[in-house]
Amino acid sequence: MESKGKILSFGELLLRICPDVEGEWLQQKQLPFYVGGAEANVAVALALWQTPVAYCTVVPDNLMVKQIAAMLEKKGVDTGTIIYAGDKLGLYFLPKGKDLKNAGVIYDRSNSSFAGIKAGTIDWDKIFDGVGWFNFSAIAPAISTNTAAICKDALQAARQKGITISVDLNYRAKLWQYGVAPIDIMPDLLQYCHVVMGNIWAAEKMLGIAFNNPLSANAAKADYILQALDTGNKMQAMFPNVEVVANTFRFTNNEGLSYFTTLQSGNNLHESITYNTSTIIDQVGSGDCFMAGVIYGLYYAKTYQETLDFATAAAFSKLFTEGDFTNKTINDIEQFKLAYAHK
Repeated sequence: MESKGKILSFGELLLRICPDVEGEWLQQKQLPFYVGGAEANVAVALALWQTPVAYCTVVPDNLMVKQIAAMLEKKGVDTGTIIYAGDKLGLYFLPKGKDLKNAGVIYDRSNSSFAGIKAGTIDWDKIFDGVGWFNFSAIAPAISTNTAAICKDALQAARQKGITISVDLNYRAKLWQYGVAPIDIMPDLLQYCHVVMGNIWAAEKMLGIAFNNPLSANAAKADYILQALDTGNKMQAMFPNVEVVANTFRFTNNEGLSYFTTLQSGNNLHESITYNTSTIIDQVGSGDCFMAGVIYGLYYAKTYQETLDFATAAAFSKLFTEGDFTNKTINDIEQFKLAYAHK
C-alpha cells in the first residue's frame, strides 16, 4: 500500500500534567508536564523518520499554543493545518509512570477548543490539499458529539479524494461521556478506513466483534494470535475497505512487561517476536509509536513483516523514553532490533 502526498494526523493537542504519586509536587511547587496527544505523537514520530507529515488540531490562539506549534515545526511537523479557535487547550493529569488507561487519569477536556468544533466548519478540501494519507484515532470521536461529527466529515472528504485512511482504536472509557457508546459511533467511521490498529479487546468493545473462544488469564501467545486472526477476518468482512489490521498485545505481571504484535492483510497474519522487560520509564505514547511505525512501513511500501518488525521495535523502545514523543530515529530503532535479537 503505497501512498502519495503527505500524511495528515488529526486529533486533540494535549498537555499531560504529571503529579508524583507521593505528593512531593506540593512541596516542590512544580509539576512535570509533557506535550502530546495520540495523533500529535504519531506526527512527531513520522517527522523524526523523515516522512512528510502535517498535524491538524483546533487550539486557542495564545502565546503558549504558538510556542508549542513552533516546537512541532522544529521537529519537522507541518503545522499549517492547525486551526486557531476557542479558548481552552485540552489537559489531562496522570501520575508519573502510570499507564494512560490507569484509573488515576483525570481529564480536563470538556469545553476545549477541540471539543467545541462544529461539523461543517472545517474546510477539508483546503486541509487535504497535497495529502495522501489521513490518520485519526478513536479518541477524537470519544470527546463530544461535535468531534464525532467532524470525524465523519473528514472521512467523507478523504474518501472523495481517494486518500488512504488509518485509525487507531484507542479505547478510553472516561472519555465516552456524552450519552453514546463507542459501538454507536465507531462502526460508522470504520467503513471509510483502510488501515486499522488496536487490539482484540478494543475491537470487541468498539465494533462488537466477539471472541471466537474465551481467553483465560493464562492464555498462551498462540491463543492470542488465533483470536487476532479471527478478529481480523471478521473486521475485513464487516468493513470491505479495511486492507490491514494490526494488533498490539501488552501484558504486565510481577516479572515486568511482555509485548508482541500482529499485522494482517487478507488471510495472511504476520506476528512479531515477543519483547520482555522488567523496567519501564514511560508507557504513554508506545501505542502511538506503533501506529506511526505501521504508517511508515506501508507508506514506503515495505513488506508487511518489515513493517511489523519496525513498528514493534519502535513501540517497545518508546517504553524507555520519557515523555509522549519518541526520540528514536530509524537508525536507533534498527540498532535496537539488532541488539535485542542478539540477547
